Amino acid sequence: MYFQMPVCIAQEQKHYYNPLSIFRSVHVLKCSRNGRILRCRGVCYIGLNEKRLCSHQFLVSVQDRSEGSTNNSATMSSEVETSEGVDESENNSTAPEKENHTKMADLSELLKEGTKEAHDRAENTQFVKDFLKGNIKKELFKLATTALYFTYSALEEEMDRNKDHPAFAPLYFPTELHRKEALIKDMEYFFGENWEEQVKCSEAAQKYVDRIHYVGQNEPELLVAHAYTRYMGDLSGGQVLKKVAQRALKLPSTGEGTQFYLFEHVDNAQQFKQFYRARMNALDLSMKTKERIVEEANKAFEYNMQIFSELDQAGSMLTKETLEDGLPVHDGKGDVRKCPFYAAQPDKGTLGGSNCPFRTAMAVLRKPSLQLILAASVALVAGLLAWYYM
Repeated sequence: MYFQMPVCIAQEQKHYYNPLSIFRSVHVLKCSRNGRILRCRGVCYIGLNEKRLCSHQFLVSVQDRSEGSTNNSATMSSEVETSEGVDESENNSTAPEKENHTKMADLSELLKEGTKEAHDRAENTQFVKDFLKGNIKKELFKLATTALYFTYSALEEEMDRNKDHPAFAPLYFPTELHRKEALIKDMEYFFGENWEEQVKCSEAAQKYVDRIHYVGQNEPELLVAHAYTRYMGDLSGGQVLKKVAQRALKLPSTGEGTQFYLFEHVDNAQQFKQFYRARMNALDLSMKTKERIVEEANKAFEYNMQIFSELDQAGSMLTKETLEDGLPVHDGKGDVRKCPFYAAQPDKGTLGGSNCPFRTAMAVLRKPSLQLILAASVALVAGLLAWYYM
């Protein structure tokens, strides 16, 4: 009987007549009918090089079975028949233990647990907390976008270099994930057409860039850590930051200035992240290599936190436009000629070092204690005038 091969199988035509391919076809068809295809961390999405194909215990280890059996076709055929006739609820009592053991060995789980502390510390940096509250200046947002541009330029350059490397190839999704082109649009929006002449890589961002280039050229298996740290975060919390930035900076709702956060070719972020983690779990890596990847992911978080710290310092510099006594001076925004104080001193302008008395007066009037004194003074004068004219 003829039936249409599922898309994820049809893409691998060279495996059509492999017994393992037949098994995958039956399994995907079964999962599709049962509505479980998105919950399968194995064969529904990933290729045939994985050791653990599926979380449903249909086939635990292809490699082990191929080495320990002289008749793979017969073994797999019998398992297919058995699995088709047994529901998940009828699995033997050892299945949960096997599942838990397999889950703990998954690279995605190791990364999640191994970077939890670093992730929490990154989320609690002052820059991120202020950003989430909407307390961010446009100039600071431009600096953050610049750091992202240099970071992703380096990351995607190394990903392109290693797109055929077996330890990274399954995670190469340039159409769905790459951010450089989107960041170029954001840079053009904030800095204009000649933006490349106006920006440079900061010290903290340069350290991150150098590390990414080193990993890509010397230890490409560790590139997984940097891709995981950046892209999975962009597909999660990045969507929240987009809305905050649009609201706080009054950016257009049509996406100008926030193209970085827009993944046009990812229809469902949650499903894609699940798919990406499945690909990670399918990588043929030793436990030692997985531990090194977790260690590198923690380093990636550290590099990001260094950039956040640098942005905090830049933000504090932006707010230090104050007089020696702590009162703000003219910030130079808008047309200086419209300031009555500067208009009266055309020879000095903003470079003359003079303090604008109008902004100083407004700052004084904003102080509650001074407002109280002023109100009491006005009341006293009004009382004296009333007594004088009576």
